[in-house]
Amino acid sequence: MHGTTNDIAMCGARPLYLSAGLILEEGFAMADLWKIITSMQQAAKKNHVQLITGDTKVVDKGSGDGIYINTTGIGVIKQGIDISPAKVRSGDVVILSGDIGRHGMAIMSVREGLEFETTIESDTAALYSAVESLLASGIDVHCLRDPTRGGLATSLIEIAESAGLDIAIEDDSIPVMDEVRGACEILGFDPLYVANEGRFIAIVPARQEQQVLEILHQHESGRHACTIGHVENGQAGNVTTKTQIGGTRILDRLSGEQLPRIC
Repeated sequence: MHGTTNDIAMCGARPLYLSAGLILEEGFAMADLWKIITSMQQAAKKNHVQLITGDTKVVDKGSGDGIYINTTGIGVIKQGIDISPAKVRSGDVVILSGDIGRHGMAIMSVREGLEFETTIESDTAALYSAVESLLASGIDVHCLRDPTRGGLATSLIEIAESAGLDIAIEDDSIPVMDEVRGACEILGFDPLYVANEGRFIAIVPARQEQQVLEILHQHESGRHACTIGHVENGQAGNVTTKTQIGGTRILDRLSGEQLPRIC
């Protein structure tokens, strides 16, 4: 529910309607199905979207891995709003709405039965409220992106390639919870490549940096928003990060299978 509405929000559009298709494995527990449906209902109500149509199919036991759900969303965008990587300019700042890696690590710990000293909770959240505030305040939003599959690194690389520009970030400026960083170290993951479901990247003119941060800090999903880098002329599609020891690392696209798979 959040993933689909957030995809719409990243275009600057207001999510309005959703469809849902359920593929159930024969024998799937009704109690679990009811819990899922109730959660979907609560998410839709909280974020002012309507679930207007759906479909259910049942497959043979052992063929459906429990349950699969696919969603489609429809939203409306106001005339004159144009948000895309093509609008990114050299000198823009890159703002991240909060800490990264929680969703992927939360899913991994539950699926694999891993136990850490502190329970890692997903960051999942709907993002349109924060986006709406930015647009209503007259912020010249150049690009928005929710770093889901492939995490923050892959999203920045995709933006840099589309814009034909270079993006430079700093490791020290990227918020990662200690428990998430620790889990990543144990399992061999880089937090920059771990999926998120309640965070977004905003690329805006440097002159509006402080105003954007002030607006985002008023929202729960953006309470810890911070500037993590900037855009500059350079090698098209190049994304670098300044490491904690002062060196520079070039970020590559995620290769191989993304773990854990979230969609």
